[in-house]
Amino acid sequence: MAIQVSSELLEGAILAFIASEDLYGYALTKKIQTVLDVSESTVYPVLRRLTKDDYLKTYDEPFQGRNRRYYQITETGKLRLAIIQTEWKDYRGKIDGVLRNHD
Repeated sequence: MAIQVSSELLEGAILAFIASEDLYGYALTKKIQTVLDVSESTVYPVLRRLTKDDYLKTYDEPFQGRNRRYYQITETGKLRLAIIQTEWKDYRGKIDGVLRNHD
């Protein structure tokens, strides 16, 4: 049984990885797959939405005769990531409290 990944959790993971370094789509997908069970076809629509919402911006770099599109977090994206991280910490605190009281 796999736990379904919420869009906000995936969004937070994408923003967190890109906050640490600019990444192109395939490299980002591989990093996300180390922590979440998602497909490449799931990641790209989220990248487009995050770019449209001004949380990410893009730039192209040549690589072996082609361009790679890199994603970079914006200041707005950093603020969004901070909100998601705060919400996650609050959630984890509640879950931990429930688990402690359940023993």
